[in-house]
Amino acid sequence: MAPSISLFKSRDVAVIGAGAAGLVAARELRREGHKVVVFERERQVGGTWVYTPTVETDPLGSDPSRHIVHSSLYASLRTNLPREVMGFLDYPFVSTGEPHRDPRRFPGHREVSLYLKDFAVGFGLSELIRFETEVVYAGLVEDDKWRVKSRSGNDAAIDVEEIFDAVVVCNGHYTEPRLAEIPGIDAWPGKHMHSHNYRIPEPFRDQVVVLIGGAASAVDISMDIAQVAKAVHIASRSVEAGILEKLSGNAVDNMWLHPMIESVQKDGTVIFYDGSVVLADVILHCTGYKYHFPFLDTSGIVTVDDNRVGPLYKHIFPPHLAPGLSFVGLLWKVISTRLYILLV
Repeated sequence: MAPSISLFKSRDVAVIGAGAAGLVAARELRREGHKVVVFERERQVGGTWVYTPTVETDPLGSDPSRHIVHSSLYASLRTNLPREVMGFLDYPFVSTGEPHRDPRRFPGHREVSLYLKDFAVGFGLSELIRFETEVVYAGLVEDDKWRVKSRSGNDAAIDVEEIFDAVVVCNGHYTEPRLAEIPGIDAWPGKHMHSHNYRIPEPFRDQVVVLIGGAASAVDISMDIAQVAKAVHIASRSVEAGILEKLSGNAVDNMWLHPMIESVQKDGTVIFYDGSVVLADVILHCTGYKYHFPFLDTSGIVTVDDNRVGPLYKHIFPPHLAPGLSFVGLLWKVISTRLYILLV
């Protein structure tokens, strides 16, 4: 009988990010016998689910020289999906019954963060993670290898350079704000910010706030701010021009719904497409985020065009660079944790 020949070869793989996508990618890669290093720029696992009261110096999040805060969580955030569908298929997100945990079916953000920590501890993933270590460059070199440069928080002036067989990008997509274009905004005297830098409602007390957006964060934040603000005016593309409607059926009675902003003026007024006018103190963009990979060098093979990352096979592998480069966690408006374990 001829001797059996194994075609398997263990690879050195860099995983960028220790959020939900990065953790499950690391686990599955190690299960397959690969050597994994996870680069995480924060002090703990959890990615976007790690809450911090800290906000960026630039409230719009558009200054490239700003100190970047990864998380976009606001203090009151609860999941908008039941916990039964938020866990990994083989690691259910169930209530532990511990006194300090949140047993609700739609728990707060801290409970999700603790769940991800439990997952990392349960599968021994912490030993794979380099905390407070940011990847500043990942690019293809000879023999289809990848050069990865990283910078640790202990010595931010020194880059460490390593070679890997593959790179898995799991850096999330809730950090780089997208902003609405508003004619006249440069001369508008009020405060102008993105929801990425929203944490609590108190700074908006007794103010008139115009909030742009109609998705989940816009709904949450508008209700949050309305508890203390003088008025909250929501500008949404889903509202037809000419319609001005006061929102009812809520615990607050100071919220108004408008079509989108047409322009803003030097006197502080905001003009909507139906011709209505509001004198506002704050414009708050709840307008989503950009896919952003500032560290990644693919010589133009992978591009981001109007938030479309491509070309990718099944939203994971760039055909010309597979399997050396992959992306886990790009999908949006999905039950992400259920997909991650199926994708890796």
